[in-house]
Amino acid sequence: MPNKIILKKKIPNFSKKILIPGDKSISIRWVLIASLATGVSRAKNLLMSEDVLASIRAIKKLGVKVVINKNNCKIYGAGVRGYKYKKNLIINAQNSGTLGRLISGILIDTSYPIKIIGDRSLSKRDFKRIAKPLSKFGASFKLNNNGLPLLINGAQKLKPIEYFEKKGSAQCKSSVMFGAIKASGKTVIKAKKSRNHTELLFKYLKLPIHIKKNKNFDLIEIKKVNKIKPINYNVPSDISSGAFFIALTVLSKKSNLIIKNVNINPTRIGIIKILKRMGVKISVQNRKIYKGETNADILVKSPKNLKSINCPSNLNSEAIDEFLIIFLIAAKAKGISIFKNLDELNKKESPRLKWGSKILKMMGIKVITTKNSIKIFGNPRLRVNKKIIIQKYLKDHRVFMTSVVAALTFGGEWHIHDKDSIKTSFPSFLKIIDIFKNEK
Repeated sequence: MPNKIILKKKIPNFSKKILIPGDKSISIRWVLIASLATGVSRAKNLLMSEDVLASIRAIKKLGVKVVINKNNCKIYGAGVRGYKYKKNLIINAQNSGTLGRLISGILIDTSYPIKIIGDRSLSKRDFKRIAKPLSKFGASFKLNNNGLPLLINGAQKLKPIEYFEKKGSAQCKSSVMFGAIKASGKTVIKAKKSRNHTELLFKYLKLPIHIKKNKNFDLIEIKKVNKIKPINYNVPSDISSGAFFIALTVLSKKSNLIIKNVNINPTRIGIIKILKRMGVKISVQNRKIYKGETNADILVKSPKNLKSINCPSNLNSEAIDEFLIIFLIAAKAKGISIFKNLDELNKKESPRLKWGSKILKMMGIKVITTKNSIKIFGNPRLRVNKKIIIQKYLKDHRVFMTSVVAALTFGGEWHIHDKDSIKTSFPSFLKIIDIFKNEK
């Protein structure tokens, strides 16, 4: 079968209620923490995407027993220092920056050198940003042009460190947090605001962590951990995956949508805040706290008009995975939308700022970009009437899904290559899309 899809028809109006797969960030973190626990941890609705499956294969290589039954998973934890290290061990993180960076923190006490590799896209991403602070614990790292492959040489006596995370990267922060639980003494992390799933899991498990929140930074103190109790988890739906269906609704006429049981962690709801400023009727209901996380149903209605936005940079970290789809919505807004300080967007699976600009230009939208900003000259009446080919985008799953939403809402004939890219985060994306395409 060809690894591309061709879309020629806009979707009709719809009224839908959907449930989407488990949150990727939480799924990967649960796998890693469960592997370090003493005893059996169980998860329901675990996301069975390539990134999560790569995480499971990684811990199995380290001697951890895993049993999977559909979307349910049991992990027989090895303990904080119970991994079985073998000579010449290679961990393949595939496309997952979360796995590659977080497990590097866990492996700083490895008895033998361990090599971490990844696919073409991940290998281009910056791993010096985690190797530099992790080496302060006492481990040593050898990189390939600041990327993968990465060779870790562990140390048995690990000292605590002080680390200033300035970029708002949850992966860098979490990598150091995992390293800190193995180091003697107290590690202190000053971190720019970013998603806090790791902190919430640590707090729920009553690990020795103390967090002081300031306006722009969090001060996180972590002490050595000797034992982690097992954790059973019912993984909520992923707002980053839900964002594509939110956009599908916003860009369609006379449509509404409910997405059930979505994780609305305050560090992840930038898209909701941004769309509200743009005039979208979006709200949450049935809000509940589950093991430190906030989950709820998301309700969205297609607006009659969309307003442009000068997006506050303090929302960037909350919406970093959703900006491609936000740019697409801005293309239909009246006026000029401005997004600034988006350096981190080009350090994802593909240079997403460039790809966001490229897709909009193909559609006929005027765009002005710099290395870290974009101006989008919206056109509420835009309709695409030409052939558009999307390919050679480093198989970035979010580029693929954004292109699908564009094709189904703006029209035109779209040839979108590398459909297997969705296996990274959202394998059932096209099946759920079919539900909307078949509305009568």
